[in-house]
Formats: sequence, structure tokens, C-alpha cells
Amino acid sequence: MTSTPSSVSETVAAIAALPKVVLHDHLDGGLRPATIIELAAAVGHDLPATEPDALGTWFVESADSGSLVRYLETFDHTIAVMQTPEALARVARESVLDLAADGVVYAEQRWAPEQHLRGGLSLQDTVDAVQAGLEEGVALAAAQGRTIRVGQLVTAMRHADRWQEIAELAVANRGNGVVGFDIAGAEDGFPPSRFPDVWQYLADENFPVTIHAGEASGVTSIAEAVHLGQASRIGHGVRLVEDISFDESHGTAALGQLAHWVRDHQIPLELCPVSNLQTGAAATSIAAHPITRLKELDFAVTLNTDNRLMSRTSMTHEMTLLVEQAGWTLEDLYDVTATAAWSAFIHHDERRALVDDVILPGYQEIQGAQL
Repeated sequence: MTSTPSSVSETVAAIAALPKVVLHDHLDGGLRPATIIELAAAVGHDLPATEPDALGTWFVESADSGSLVRYLETFDHTIAVMQTPEALARVARESVLDLAADGVVYAEQRWAPEQHLRGGLSLQDTVDAVQAGLEEGVALAAAQGRTIRVGQLVTAMRHADRWQEIAELAVANRGNGVVGFDIAGAEDGFPPSRFPDVWQYLADENFPVTIHAGEASGVTSIAEAVHLGQASRIGHGVRLVEDISFDESHGTAALGQLAHWVRDHQIPLELCPVSNLQTGAAATSIAAHPITRLKELDFAVTLNTDNRLMSRTSMTHEMTLLVEQAGWTLEDLYDVTATAAWSAFIHHDERRALVDDVILPGYQEIQGAQL
């Protein structure tokens, strides 16, 4: 595809209307600050701020520490207010509406049911509540003239010992909105090899897997996710660049064996630039973030938000930064969007329809875009 908007400003102006796909977005990392305040008051949970703008700023500043561990601590407050069916459904509903308002047409919301049992809910209760909220959000978005499809990615916490139980929960809800399985949380010290039988179980069930890897930990973590976990996608994977040698003077790159494997098999990378800058997983600027080089080297790159609250971001924001600071074009935005759609945990014919009937026409509507 070639795009003719002649300036950065014209491309940026087109972004809001573009159809978007997000594969890596945490449900408990995307709450509205006002909702957190209301839910916290109802359950008596103390917050560091009780005014929406101030609370939103606190989340961003606390997450912007350069440490994944400290970044993850901000979730103590969001998870604390997501312990009832009503709260889970509300958060899920509002998340869908916020994504749809941002132009997202397909999303996968990942979250860890085991973190929402303090109020006496069962694991199945939590999945049902989130699914009810997602469906409500989809219906409300449709009533507003916005079409969006959303699936659940059920996640097991790496430091806990419930991987098999959560994997079985995910598989059991294959027909109840759950589209895949993930592990998340502290990456160092909790590799996929902790519970190898889980990955064989999921493979036997023909169930899609994405694994957080290559964010806080490096190439070895990615290798385990790919080879032991048999991951269909890699959550983040930004540190794969550590297996690539760049010769700046000649403008060339030499791929290591793992980098070759990931590229040869076109294993999608769920890259999250703004979040990566906050946690120190990548360089200190969008312009220097590896996403651009990985895309130029023909890796299967997708663009994602990770945690919209903690990063004060959106798909529009992520795209805008890449256009303004990394020189991305409309063609680049289409490429990562189409790659994400083709990497979605839905069936092949559904992916094709998403690309041919939604994404492609959406880009063709942009004045001057030629496909």
C-alpha cells in the first residue's frame, strides 16, 4: 500500500478514523480513574488520590519508574476494586466502550481470574461476569454506531501455582468468549518451564497461547515461550533485538538463531512502545524503540497499548507517536493493523473477513490512500 498524505500532520489527522486492532491490552490496566474512585468508595479501599485527573496522573507517574516490578504494583489498586460481579462487568463494559471510541474494531482483553476471588467469587463466576460486561459493551457500542468484537485472554499469574487450573478454565470457556491463554506478572524467575505439562495440555486441546516474554527478561525467556510454551504470539518480545547485531555504519543487521526462528515462522510480536519506555524494557524514546527496526526487518510486528491507564495511552496515541517521532506512514500503520488482524485468536475465515470487510475499506476511505 502507498499513502499520499503529504505531511505528518495529515497522517496524524487521519489516525482517529482508522480501524484498529489491539491484541495486548490488560483489562485491569485500562480502568477509568472516575470508575476506580466510585468502586473504591463502595468497598472502603483507600486510594492515593480521590479526584479523577489527580488519580490518573498518580498511576502514570508511579508506572513511569523504569521498573517492571514497580509498574506492576500499581495494579494493587485496580484489582482491589474488581472483586464483585458488578464491578467486573462494569470495568469490562467501559473498556469495550473506550476501545470502540478509539476506533478499535477487534480487541483481546487479558486478565487473571485468580486475582478476583477475594469477595467469594469462583473462577467461573469471574469469567461469566467479565463476559457479560464485554457483551454489554459491544451492544452499547453498536447502538452508538461503532462495531467492535472482543475476546477474553485468560491469564495465569507466573508467580502462582495455578497454571494448570487456569488453563483448564480457559479451555472450558472456549465457547463463552475466551479465545486464548496467557501467563503474566514477574517474568524473571518464573519461566514457562515451571509447569511444562500445561503447554502440552493446551496443545492437545488445540487452544491458542500467547506468553509474556522478552519484556523484563531477555532472549532465553522468548526461546522458552516459543519452543516449550509453543506460543502462537509473544507478549512484548521487544528484547528479541538482543539476538540481532546491527552494523550502523553499513546499515545492516545480522540475526541470531532465535531471531531467525521467530522471523522465519512469522511469530507475531505484541509490541507496546509507551509501556516499554516506562518499564525500561526498551530505549528511552519512541524514535529509538525497536518496533521500527523489527518492522523494517520484516518481523510480524503488531502495535498495542498494554495498560491504557498506567501509560495514559490509546491506540490513537501509540500510532500518533510513531508517526510524529519515528517517521511512520499510513502504510506502516496499515501493515501492523493487518498483521494484528491476521494474528487474532479467531478462525481464519473470520480473520479474512476482518481484514477484507473492515480494515481494508477503513483505510481506503482515507483520502489519497491507494491499495
